[in-house]
Amino acid sequence: MNIRQLLTDKFQAAMLAAGIPEDCGPVVTQARVAPAKKASFGDYQANGAMAAAKRMGTNPRELASRIVEHLDKGEMIEKAEIAGPGFINIHLSESWLARSLAAAEQSGRLNIAPAAEPQTVVIDYSHPNLAKEMHVGHLRSTIIGDALARLLEFQGHKVIRQNHMGDWGTQFGMLLAHLSDKLENNDAEVALADLEVFYREAKVRFDEEEGFDDRAREYVVKLQGGDPECLKLWQQFIDISISHSEEIYEKLNVTLKRSDVYGESQYNDDLPVLVQELLDHGIAVEDQGAVVVFLEEMADKEGNPSPMIIRKKGGGYLYSTTDLAAIRYRANKLNADRILYVVDARQSLHLQQAFTAARKAGFLPESVALEHCAFGTMMGDDGKPFKTRTGGTVKLSALLDEAVERAEKLVAEKNPDLDTDTCAEIARKVGIGAVKYADLSKTRTNDYVFSWEAMLSFEGNTAPYLQYAYTRVRSIFRRAGIQPGELKGEIHLGTAEERALAIRLCQFGEVLDQVAKDTFPHVLCTYLYELASAYMVFYEACPVLREGVPEEQKQSRLQLCDLVARTLATGLDLLGIEVLEQM
Repeated sequence: MNIRQLLTDKFQAAMLAAGIPEDCGPVVTQARVAPAKKASFGDYQANGAMAAAKRMGTNPRELASRIVEHLDKGEMIEKAEIAGPGFINIHLSESWLARSLAAAEQSGRLNIAPAAEPQTVVIDYSHPNLAKEMHVGHLRSTIIGDALARLLEFQGHKVIRQNHMGDWGTQFGMLLAHLSDKLENNDAEVALADLEVFYREAKVRFDEEEGFDDRAREYVVKLQGGDPECLKLWQQFIDISISHSEEIYEKLNVTLKRSDVYGESQYNDDLPVLVQELLDHGIAVEDQGAVVVFLEEMADKEGNPSPMIIRKKGGGYLYSTTDLAAIRYRANKLNADRILYVVDARQSLHLQQAFTAARKAGFLPESVALEHCAFGTMMGDDGKPFKTRTGGTVKLSALLDEAVERAEKLVAEKNPDLDTDTCAEIARKVGIGAVKYADLSKTRTNDYVFSWEAMLSFEGNTAPYLQYAYTRVRSIFRRAGIQPGELKGEIHLGTAEERALAIRLCQFGEVLDQVAKDTFPHVLCTYLYELASAYMVFYEACPVLREGVPEEQKQSRLQLCDLVARTLATGLDLLGIEVLEQM
């Protein structure tokens, strides 16, 4: 259920019935219906009358009156009032809210209907370089992409995860030459246990060891030429490398699997074909030995087109070539309706060039959406990209281990009676959840400062606060000695706190639709925090298990409690964060 959309449909119909032309701004911009900012303004507000009146040259209050006259209130709207210069304040019917909550209580999906028109959505995210171990720079892409994948799947879309790993290129010649020597000593597994060390060893040999650089270049030629023995060696390196990423994904509770890996190497055979097609159609030209696409659509202020090199002078291919191949594969082989790239904001120009060139070349239908879900940088206290104290790259595995260790100390302090295994399990969920939520709760396009203290706090908009809120709700049922499935009776909203909580619960569907459309997970985080806060206010004002509470009221409030717990659990699960029955 999406309250905002239901109201929008009603107001669009009323505006047309009131004589507002169909091409008038407010109708096209969703009738300007939004949740009210203050309770005194009702539950929702519609301000389309003012914009329409300005366009039509008429009085906005008079136009608002006509809209209200033609508004089909049905069972949903108790009343619609005109305020100020033409705002329309909407008060939802208490009986309609109660019935909506009852339907959610009986529904396994909280009354969230699957998408009416499901799409095939390809999401490009995580993409570590298999020559190195995953570091904190991979965190944002991985968890933002996974949250979007989970949410879109929940809505009923077909989601195809594409982990575009760096598994090709000249650096692999150096790595394969080094690995071949290790294999002779039967210690490949040991050598690759730490990819950073392995890479540095290979780089030192390449720079300093006589003859090693020539061997490395020979491996590049063999690899690109499809030499079976070289490919076998390369595949072993890839398999061991991917296993490192899989360990991280498991720790992070991320849904990426080995079958989702579709690395650069997959497009190797298509690259010369693609370049030749662009040359044949006059979209690319040879320039000083290289092959370049000049994008007039992205010309600078002086009118100079934006150059995009797709083949180097020496014949090598670039990320731009691979990304073009990926776009047409995803559009034409995977039949994507929508392709999301969860990639660092610093790659904006590169992706804009790739998108523009792909459109220009006709590699995908106009109906296929290409979207760059850009994100900012994780910063340290010094305002610079997050590093170790010595200035090195922070391994993602080390960061996650530290999060769990810090959470375990915190949990043990708060509840020293917990047994070791229980404490460890709680610490795992709290620590990992804290790291993920601290990131997801920030507007993804912004940089943010990493802070252990802030993310592990049990107060404010944090994962531990929401996990604890869920635990508190579930503890009510343990104290009551009753299961949610045993609840009976109708839901009543007799107090302002119950009504406010009811409205928050009913807004879950519209929040999910907004995140799916705009790809900003922090909107869901904000909603969950506001829901938990509304629940705390409700719990303080509306006794549930206190002696003297009538049974009918107790049953009603327990149903509200259950809906809060289920909504929190569902919302956190869509973010990839686990809940706990006790903390």
